[in-house]
Amino acid sequence: MRTVSDRPAIEVRDLHKYFGELEVLRGIDFRVQHGEVVCVIGPSGSGKSTLLRCINLLEPPSSGHVYVGGVEVTHPDVDIDAVRRKIGMLFQAFNLFPHLTVLQNLTIAQRRVLKRDKTEAIRVARDNLARVGLSEKEGSYPAQLSGGQQQRVAIARALSMGPDLMLFDEPTSALDPELVGDVLAVMRKLANEGMTMMVVTHEMSFAREVADRVAFMDGGMIVEEGEPAQVIGSPRHARTRTFLRRVLDPAAAEVGEVPDTGPAPRVDDAATPPAPRTVHGHYPG
Repeated sequence: MRTVSDRPAIEVRDLHKYFGELEVLRGIDFRVQHGEVVCVIGPSGSGKSTLLRCINLLEPPSSGHVYVGGVEVTHPDVDIDAVRRKIGMLFQAFNLFPHLTVLQNLTIAQRRVLKRDKTEAIRVARDNLARVGLSEKEGSYPAQLSGGQQQRVAIARALSMGPDLMLFDEPTSALDPELVGDVLAVMRKLANEGMTMMVVTHEMSFAREVADRVAFMDGGMIVEEGEPAQVIGSPRHARTRTFLRRVLDPAAAEVGEVPDTGPAPRVDDAATPPAPRTVHGHYPG
C-alpha cells in the first residue's frame, strides 16, 4: 500500500484556459497528494492534456492558481525553472536527441542543468536504465530502438533528474499495441515505488489496476472523480458511462451514433447548465 501524505503535491484552484474565445478549461479544482497515482481519462478535446501542461506552465493558464509542492507556479515572481526541475514529464513523442546515444541522452541535462560531474551523471543514468530494463542499450542511438524502448529511455531520462513527481501525457498512444505493455510495466513499477504520478491515458486496465483515483474530464470540466472501481466500474454520470462503453467495447458503437451531447454537469454545478460547446475547429487536450 502506497503512503499518501496530507500535503498536496499538486493543487489546482479555479483554473481556466482560453485559446482565443474558446474556453478549454472551465474552472478546474483538482489535487494530487504525495505518493498518489491519479489517472485522467476522457474523450479527445476534453482538456486533459491542457490541464497537464498548465501544471508546469507549458501552457500559461488564463486565470486561476496552480501549486506544485506548495509553490504557486502561477505567481508572477515564481522561479519556474526551479519548480520544473522537480517535475518529470513524458509526452506522446519521445523527444530524444537522435544524434546522441542513450547514455548521452540521460546525462546531458544532468550535467548542464543539475551541474553533476560526468562520473555521477553516468552512475545515475545507468541506475535508471536498469530501472526500466534497458541497461544493455546505453550505447545505442534512438533510431536503433523500438518505440517502446525509446519511451522507456525517455522515462529513465526524466528519472535521472530526480523528480518529486511525474506527469504522463498519453505515453503509450504512439506505440504499437504489442509494445504498450513494457511501458506500462515500468509505470506500474514506479507507482509501487511510491512515485507521485498524474497520468493522462486511454489505458483503462492501467487506470483500473494502478490508480488510486480516476478523474473523468469532458468539455473542460472534471465531470466525476473517485476510486477506479467507482468511476470505471460504476460511474454515476451518463456521459462517463457513454465514454467508457465506447472505449471498453468499441464494437458496440452504432453507425451514426452521436457519442457526445455535451458534458455532464459537475456535482456542485448540477443546477447550472453548461455553456454551449464549440463544435467547429480543434483545440489541444
